[in-house]
Amino acid sequence: MEQQEGSSLNRRDFVRTSLGVGMAAAISTSNRRILGANDRINLAFIGVGGRGRSLLREVMGIGEESNDVQVIAVCDVYEKRKRLASEVASCTGYLDYEEILEREDVDAIVNATPDHWHAAISIEAMEKGKDVYLEKPMTHTIEEAKQVVKTVKETGRVLQVGSQTTSRDQWWKAREIIQKGLIGKLLMSQGSYHRNSVEGEWNWTIEPDAGPNGRGENYINWEKWLGPAPRREWEPERFFRFRKFWDYSGGIATDLFYHVVAPLQICWGKPQFPYRVTAGGGIYQFKDREVPDTFHLMADFAEEHSLVLSSTMANNDHIPGLLRGHEGTIMMVPAGRFEGQVDFITVTPQSIVEEDFYKTHKTTSLRIPMQERESHMRNFLRSVRTREKPVLDADTGYKAQVTITMSVMAYRQGKVLYFDPREEKVVDTPPLL
Repeated sequence: MEQQEGSSLNRRDFVRTSLGVGMAAAISTSNRRILGANDRINLAFIGVGGRGRSLLREVMGIGEESNDVQVIAVCDVYEKRKRLASEVASCTGYLDYEEILEREDVDAIVNATPDHWHAAISIEAMEKGKDVYLEKPMTHTIEEAKQVVKTVKETGRVLQVGSQTTSRDQWWKAREIIQKGLIGKLLMSQGSYHRNSVEGEWNWTIEPDAGPNGRGENYINWEKWLGPAPRREWEPERFFRFRKFWDYSGGIATDLFYHVVAPLQICWGKPQFPYRVTAGGGIYQFKDREVPDTFHLMADFAEEHSLVLSSTMANNDHIPGLLRGHEGTIMMVPAGRFEGQVDFITVTPQSIVEEDFYKTHKTTSLRIPMQERESHMRNFLRSVRTREKPVLDADTGYKAQVTITMSVMAYRQGKVLYFDPREEKVVDTPPLL
């Protein structure tokens, strides 16, 4: 029996299904501004909450340094956020993202909206000839991710999924180590993501005067914000703390585990769908949410290795981040969290090959230093100009999203779930491989 995901994209009955194979590409080409060697990339931001503001500052810094990118428009359904961002960037602000997508002078967008808007806006942007920097997680559902990949292929647009840790050197060094055979056959990747705070994770400040009835800069277009999500009356908690609710987020899995699963797709050597996924955990400490505050993921892959991730938002002591092989282990992050920058990774041999390892390397373990790489945003901007594939392209992001979303589904349904790679759908029973 095929599994149903928690929500579906209903924007205009998901117009992607009604477009002909070549139509989206024709639309994209007709709206494309050709960048000359000295032209600045015209970038627009859709969603300028906490993450969007951070990316806005980063892009403006790049523009001031290199003069090859400029922010020409910003958008948010919250008037106050829109105003502040437009003042910072000295550009036009909009309450409706569709006004930005109609502008022919916009080359690319940064989509930093809540998860449930990731697919719809990104797909429409690509149909309008825009490249897309899409904040993680890639989408809210597996079907949405599949449609994003399809649109990238049809339109030829550049799409970078915004898990910035994939541009850090440790993943690429680990990839080289695995490919050289230094740890033998890969058996398991393990990691953790633990936090703790008095107020509880994602309990961001609620601004009491803001809402659909707010005056002036306190106005929020609630109906627009809901978009493809289920209809609900105004609830400040849902707007300001959306990651606590299933309608808009997958909680720990989509907010934090994507930062682990996406870069692992890189260091494993090729993007991979999971074979089998299960999950556990619960709401053990913070009772003010729908998503669990403690969550664990386990996935098996057809290439014969496993992924084990542990997390809680109520205790911040980590377990090491490791890649385990039959002949050796790569210590990725001693303190556990995979997201941050590290200065080195360590390769330690298993006892069965210690003697040969020492003869070859003249040491009992290897410390591999990290090197600077271009930032995730700079990689995207370069790809916009050169049309090269970015670090975290749509296909790689899609395969990471399948593992993440399946863990959410498995938790909510209390099941072990499987993925059929031929049909690209979640099923109850093991598929034929």
